[in-house]
Amino acid sequence: MQYHVNGDLVPASEASVSVRDRGFQYGDAAFETIRAYGGVPFEWTAHRERLQRTAETLGFGDAVPDDLRDRVEETLAANDLDDAYVKLSVTRGVQPGKLTPDGTVDPSIVVVVRELPRGGTEGESVWDDPADVQTVKTRRVPDAALPADAKTHNYLNGILARLELRRAATDRFQADEALLRDTDGHVVEGATSNLFFVTEAGLRTPASELDLLPGVTRSVVMELADAEDFPVETGTYTVDDVREADEAFLTNSTWEIRPVATVDGIDVGTGPMTKLLQRLYDERVESECYE
Repeated sequence: MQYHVNGDLVPASEASVSVRDRGFQYGDAAFETIRAYGGVPFEWTAHRERLQRTAETLGFGDAVPDDLRDRVEETLAANDLDDAYVKLSVTRGVQPGKLTPDGTVDPSIVVVVRELPRGGTEGESVWDDPADVQTVKTRRVPDAALPADAKTHNYLNGILARLELRRAATDRFQADEALLRDTDGHVVEGATSNLFFVTEAGLRTPASELDLLPGVTRSVVMELADAEDFPVETGTYTVDDVREADEAFLTNSTWEIRPVATVDGIDVGTGPMTKLLQRLYDERVESECYE
């Protein structure tokens, strides 16, 4: 494998950044995870814009290079990959070992890829089964403490949530995703995913005004639902609202749309709306990336 590091393709075994890099020392970095289908970075503009917003929130908006898509495509081509996971990272770079960053930024920019199955209508899922979801005690960090819409290398909140799942696991059961609430007890998102559920009134998802990261795949799903005139509500919901739903599913760039089998051991499962949205999502990928 070859990765793209600071403008150059290098073998994976040689790909590295300095131990003094602020992304390593402080999590002072922005990142995006993207699916490439047929060599095309899906929803590139949305991912690129969110990366830019995160970098601007961290105070190094000028560090995101104009040729970032070229670097992604070069990395895919170098590894002979059409269908892949792509992770982009932009850090503040190497600076003196103090918390306050310098105004001058020499960023570290890294593109990492790995093979994934084909997507679209002729593809296959990266997950084997619908997800078992478990509510955790770890709460989502409030936006007032860390901007919820910034996708940074500081991912300790999600890591702590996933560690709760590991500690609660048994020989017979381990949940696939943690369900986080905000400090007021409202359901907000998974550790690495956004949540949707279905009731008699239609499709529901926690509002972006809550302490959550509005995902790119989440936005695509809402566009698809709107195009089909499905009623979509964003709001504040409890864990019981999700447990009692007719259907539920999770979204992120890698999973796409993954049905929820259970929430805290209570059966929820897939259904007609989830299946239809999965089909529509696959058709969109097929038409934009393979045809």
